[in-house]
Amino acid sequence: MCRHLAYLGPEEPLGTRIAGPPHGLYRQSWAPRKQRYGTVNADGFGVGWYAPGDPVPARYRRAGPIWADLSFADLARVVRTTCLLAAVRDATLSGADAEAAAAPFASGAWLFSHNGAVPGWPGSLAPLTGTLSPADLLSLEARNDSAFVWALVLARLRAGDDPGQALADTVREVAEAAPGARLNLLLTSGDGIAATTWGDTLWYRADPAEGTVVASEPYDDDPLWREVPDRTLLVASRTDVTLTPLKEPGTHSAPALSKEPRT
Repeated sequence: MCRHLAYLGPEEPLGTRIAGPPHGLYRQSWAPRKQRYGTVNADGFGVGWYAPGDPVPARYRRAGPIWADLSFADLARVVRTTCLLAAVRDATLSGADAEAAAAPFASGAWLFSHNGAVPGWPGSLAPLTGTLSPADLLSLEARNDSAFVWALVLARLRAGDDPGQALADTVREVAEAAPGARLNLLLTSGDGIAATTWGDTLWYRADPAEGTVVASEPYDDDPLWREVPDRTLLVASRTDVTLTPLKEPGTHSAPALSKEPRT
């Protein structure tokens, strides 16, 4: 269900990470190599990026497949950024809210994407509506599981949680309410990346000269790519990547930290 990618590093065109690589997100929309659920990601796409001097990202989202949008090719060629988050979508429920359901979701400086699905939606997460204010519920961008999970994450960010903690606690809460949920989450505010693996693939590539990429799957065969174990929180900056095991619902042991060296 979906493929997504975040990049943080030197300024470059959007297409460098999305359309340029031989197995980039553009190609993953019809020929992913490591996707465990679904085969074609043609139910929408989106990209969010940060312009110099502006902390609020811009977004370009469409309801159709990325390969059918001729305007995006020009946009990806000329728009430059030091941070982006992009996704191609395989909808859990086809036709739900069209463009509004395509990641990235956004609020203020934040961009967010969810690769996965919540079984039993919406009933399985109905008990969690009480953790959100009426304004939060009425402000959902779309009527799907990903938009609701984003609302849970955003509420924690607004309460002061750091990005990694907000993702980890949300994954734990949703997984407890809906066992079997797949919750690969991806978050950025333009100066760092946080992500989780919970039921699907995630990889990262860190290079001091070329920046950090976190993606559902590698976009080329560079040996720098590293797979992130399932049930893991990843937090990345421009200089390092930290991996932390995520606790299963019902456990209380403290996770161990693992800082991955840059090469």
